[in-house]
Amino acid sequence: MVSWSDDDYRYMARAIQLAEKGRYSTHPNPRVGCILVNNGKVVGEGFHEQAGSPHAEVNALLQAGSQANGATVYVTLEPCSHHGRTPPCADALIGAGAARVVAAMRDPNPLVAGKGLERLRKAGVSVDSGLLEDQALALNEGFVSRMSRSRPFVRLKMATSIDGRTAMASGESQWITGSDAREDVQHWRAQSSAILSGIGTIKGDNPKLTVRSASVFRQRKKIQPTRVLLDAKAQLSGDEQVFEANASVIYFVGENAGFNERIESMGHAVVIRLPLNHSKRFDLPLVLNALAEQEINDLFVEVGASLAGDFIAQDCVDELLFYMAPKIMGSNGLPTAMLPFASMSESILLECLDMRFVGQDIRLRYRIKER
Repeated sequence: MVSWSDDDYRYMARAIQLAEKGRYSTHPNPRVGCILVNNGKVVGEGFHEQAGSPHAEVNALLQAGSQANGATVYVTLEPCSHHGRTPPCADALIGAGAARVVAAMRDPNPLVAGKGLERLRKAGVSVDSGLLEDQALALNEGFVSRMSRSRPFVRLKMATSIDGRTAMASGESQWITGSDAREDVQHWRAQSSAILSGIGTIKGDNPKLTVRSASVFRQRKKIQPTRVLLDAKAQLSGDEQVFEANASVIYFVGENAGFNERIESMGHAVVIRLPLNHSKRFDLPLVLNALAEQEINDLFVEVGASLAGDFIAQDCVDELLFYMAPKIMGSNGLPTAMLPFASMSESILLECLDMRFVGQDIRLRYRIKER
């Protein structure tokens, strides 16, 4: 058991702050921060900004220069040991003469998975791991999920009235929540790899499924999240706003659905055909597995009551994000999710992670605790 010093905690906390700077831009890579300390002085800091750009360790080493020799390295994720878009960071640390490396967590990527730390040890570098691990994991829930479960981290967002309605019986739903809540949603969209919606929402609202906030869009390096569309019968024409070429598209259709030449020929769209279940609907675990293969880490789901029910019923939700507006929409309104339970024993118990006001609306974050 490692006995961590106050300085260890302080420097790793700073590394996590640095990793946070890449929250909107590192997809499909993890968010990583790094700090180099020599003789009690910070000599280099860095974070990973964007896939294909230098990793956090390299940026910190560049800042430290010759002062990296004999330094202690605090990094939020185990240094990589393989050649990807960039050379191995473990080799860079060894070459710079680092004396000690402290990693908040091991890399869940099977290509690394302890190999980076072992390479450092074999080179004579002192290695420790596990400091502020929970905080580092929280920064990379999607990356960890994709690597360890072969599925993205799924956040299901819903906007409801105080009596739990998501739309009027006619389907009218604009706008349940206020402008502050809608702006807040842009931040959740922006930190997601992809935004998913279903045929009902797309045909009813013709959404763009983009990040509209200029400030967070800049933090994404002006790259929109991927749009993920579920259309079992291939009913969309390709004229819908979600097919605009300002973002890539992953379009799921049933394996026996018709062929749309226009959509199939779009250079920014990937069409994936999947078998449907006995209800002629998607088996969502298969959808999530396919998205992991497309390097989707964090999936933001904005769907109607029927598909929301499918996500919950098929155990495909990691976090629920509710925006509750101070209005009553009445008994004819549509429910939050179509889950036709008949008894209290079927109810789902939630664990509240966070609750706060966003303007006049209340934002609640939940994990599913018990079925």
